[in-house]
Amino acid sequence: MPVPEAIDALSSLLGDRLSLSKPDLEAHGQSETYFTLTPPDAVAYPNDTQEVSAIVKICAAHGCPVIGWGAGTSLEGHALAVRGGVCVDFSRMNKVLSVNPEDMDVVIQPGLTREELNQELRATGLFFPIDPGANASIGGMTATRASGTTAVRYGTMRDNILALEVVLADGRIIRTGTRARKSSAGYDLTGLFVGSEGTLGLITELTVRLHGQPEAISSAVCAFEDIGAAVETVIQTIQMGVPMARIEFVDTPTVAAVNAYSGTDLPEMPHLMVEFHGSDAGVAEQAERFGEILGENGGTGFRWSTKAEERTKLWDARHKAHWACLASRPGAIALVTDICVPISCLAQAVEETRADIEKASIPGPILGHVGDGNFHAILLVEPGNAAEMEEAKALSNRMVERALALGGTSTGEHGVGVGKLPYMEREHGEAWDVMGQIKRALDPDGIMNPGKMVRGN
Repeated sequence: MPVPEAIDALSSLLGDRLSLSKPDLEAHGQSETYFTLTPPDAVAYPNDTQEVSAIVKICAAHGCPVIGWGAGTSLEGHALAVRGGVCVDFSRMNKVLSVNPEDMDVVIQPGLTREELNQELRATGLFFPIDPGANASIGGMTATRASGTTAVRYGTMRDNILALEVVLADGRIIRTGTRARKSSAGYDLTGLFVGSEGTLGLITELTVRLHGQPEAISSAVCAFEDIGAAVETVIQTIQMGVPMARIEFVDTPTVAAVNAYSGTDLPEMPHLMVEFHGSDAGVAEQAERFGEILGENGGTGFRWSTKAEERTKLWDARHKAHWACLASRPGAIALVTDICVPISCLAQAVEETRADIEKASIPGPILGHVGDGNFHAILLVEPGNAAEMEEAKALSNRMVERALALGGTSTGEHGVGVGKLPYMEREHGEAWDVMGQIKRALDPDGIMNPGKMVRGN
C-alpha cells in the first residue's frame, strides 16, 4: 500500500503531531499479552473531530490502513497494525464536553479515561460504573464493548452508551443516537459501532449514561474448600435476586499470586470477593443474606466492611491480579482467555477448565466476573517456547469449544481483535458473513483496522 504518500500528506496537515520516531511507533505496536511487536508506520495525534476526518480522508485516498488507539490496554491485539498504516492516537481528545446532571448523562471525547471521568464527576453525585480493571479510555472501552467487575449490576458498555459521533472510512462524520433514553427511529447504529473495534469507523465523541453514587458501599471476602462450592454460591445468590454490585471469583493459584504481589493474607483457597451498593440498611441486609447463602455452601472466613480503606485494599488487589499472576512466573507472557457461559453452566465450565489446566505443563490461574458467567484463565508461557504456546492455545481452544457447547461465547468482554478471530465462524456461522457484508458496505477498501473482526479483511 502507498503509505509514504499518505504520510507526506499527513505531515503537512499535522506537523509535529505526526510521529515517525521508533520509540513512539514501538509504544503503539505492543499489546498487554502475548502478541508480537507490530508497530504502525506513523502515529497521528488529532485535536478534534475535523482533524480525524481529514486524517481518514487522506488515508482513504492513498489506500492506507487506519488504526484507532485509546490507552493500549486491550488484551486481544485490537490496535496492532497488522498490515501497517497510521495509528490515530486519541490521547489529546480527552475532554469532558458537557455534564447533564438532571439527565444523568455526560458528553465526552474518546481519549478520556474512566478514572479521569469519575474525577470530573465527583461533585455531581454521579459516577461512571464500568470498571474493566485497567484505566482504559472510554472510546476504547466502547470500541471493544468492555465490561468488568461491576457489569453484574450496571451492565456493559453496550448498556451505557446513548449516542456516538463517528468518522467513517470515507471521512464522513455521522451521529448515532440522541440523549433521549429510548428511540424507535431507524436502525440502532449506536449498537452497531459499540464493539466494532474500529473496523467500521473511528469514535470521536460519546454520550454516556451515568449512575447515582450509592449512599453506602460494603465489600466482603470469603473462602471455600473447592471451586464448585464457590461457584454454586454465585449461582444461588444471583437466582435469589440479591443485588450484587460485584461478585468476583479467584482460584487457589490466583490467591497465592495475589498474596505474594499485593501483600494480602488470604488463605490459599478459592475465594469470592463481593460488593454491595445501596442504603446503609440495604447493604447490611444484602451482606447478611449473602452470608447465609455462603454458609449453606460451606463458605468460611466471611468478612465484610464499609470502611473505604479496607474496600480499596481488596479491590486494588483484585485489579492487580493479572500482574500478580504474571509475577508468579517471572518473565512469563500471558495468553488470557475470556469465555462467558449461561450462569447455570458456570460451575461445569470452571471445574472442567481447572481440570484441563491441572493436566497441562503450564500454570493457568483462574479468576473472573462470575456474576455474569464470565471468567478468565491466565495461561503463563515462557517467551519463545513454541511448545508451551501451542499448549496454551490448545487449552484456550478447548475452553471456547466448551463455552460454545454450553450456549456461551468465546469472549465475554475482551473482544475479538487478533486473538479471537479464529473462533468467529464457529460461534456465528453464516452471521459472520453478514458482518463481513456490513464491513464492506461501510469500508469498501478495507482501510479501517484491517485484519480484525471479519473474514479475509
